[in-house]
Amino acid sequence: MDPEPVHPETLAAQALGWIDEHTRAITPPIHVSSTYLRDPDNRYRSGRIYARADNPAFDQAEAVLCALEGGAQALLFASGMAAATAVFQALAPGDHVLAPKVMYWSLRNWLTSFAVRWGLQVELIDMHDPAVVQAAVRPGQTALVWIETPANPLWTVTDIAATAQVAHAAGALLAVDSTVATPVLTRPLALGADIVMHAATKYLNGHSDLIAGALVVRQDGEVWQRVRKVRAQVGGTLGSFESWLLLRGMRTLHLRVRAACASAQRIAEHFAQHPHVAEVLYPGLPGFPGHDIAKAQMQGGCGGMLSIRVAAGRHGGEAAAIATAAHVALWKRATSLGGTESLVEHRASVEGPGTPAPPDLLRLSVGIEHVDDLIDDLEHALRQAHG
Repeated sequence: MDPEPVHPETLAAQALGWIDEHTRAITPPIHVSSTYLRDPDNRYRSGRIYARADNPAFDQAEAVLCALEGGAQALLFASGMAAATAVFQALAPGDHVLAPKVMYWSLRNWLTSFAVRWGLQVELIDMHDPAVVQAAVRPGQTALVWIETPANPLWTVTDIAATAQVAHAAGALLAVDSTVATPVLTRPLALGADIVMHAATKYLNGHSDLIAGALVVRQDGEVWQRVRKVRAQVGGTLGSFESWLLLRGMRTLHLRVRAACASAQRIAEHFAQHPHVAEVLYPGLPGFPGHDIAKAQMQGGCGGMLSIRVAAGRHGGEAAAIATAAHVALWKRATSLGGTESLVEHRASVEGPGTPAPPDLLRLSVGIEHVDDLIDDLEHALRQAHG
């Protein structure tokens, strides 16, 4: 009798249980060769020619991510931006694409600058409302609908299943940036998405020590093969050591994400009625727009990311927010998210003109420290900023 299927936690912790065939090592070796030997008859029976596309360092990490997402194939990239832009580069000039107004700022800038100059018709909409998506799609012209949920830095929630129906009815693919949700909380492919993207720098790795990106596809097809060619030809591939680090990070993915979710929920509830906080933005709060959708499509938590809008002090909300960040001790003032350490950032300063982030907003990435210490540190900082 075959053994029962194991849980995702076990798949990740054992990295699918792969063992190095030559040494019987549980931890895989790091493959650093850039090229591979051709057979005497001029063939490549190993299936590997050059490491830009055929690096064995990718194999196990891609297989683990593919298993966690329930996809057909996965590809690693040199960064989340390399992964995301590869999907758009696989389209044709003139194609119409829909993307959210609230999304990762670097990708939004790329879409409204490079992608537009390259010939894509990029339209930014309020993606959280399926009716708006329905009104914006152009049957036969819209090639891709791109969503991010929860969306950085306001944590807007989009109904993946409903958006998939709208996209597919118009003949478009649906791609989901699921960096914040991770496969621990949401599996977009099971909800109808065609491609899921991760800035693997963040939760998948989880240790703030590499830059990486990843794509997983529900089923192979023409667009996916073009994405594969973009990676090989443009060259946005991950290094061997970084691939090894990513695999190591994914082994503890479930433990880290669940710890961060539990702490983020506690922090959001604690500061929801705080005198020095004007608003808490977190999908786990019952009054948050999209809360019901988040609870339905995020299993086990609503993510480790939240934002607080700091109440105006003597010099206004923006000054109070920056002063609050200046007075933290445990929270680190740094860009990025999803690591073991908790980070705080005044997002409007980073994004600049045109940002949807209010000037009084602080973005919080909750790590795995003791939640009481994080609350106390933020309490102290808020008091100091309003003192």
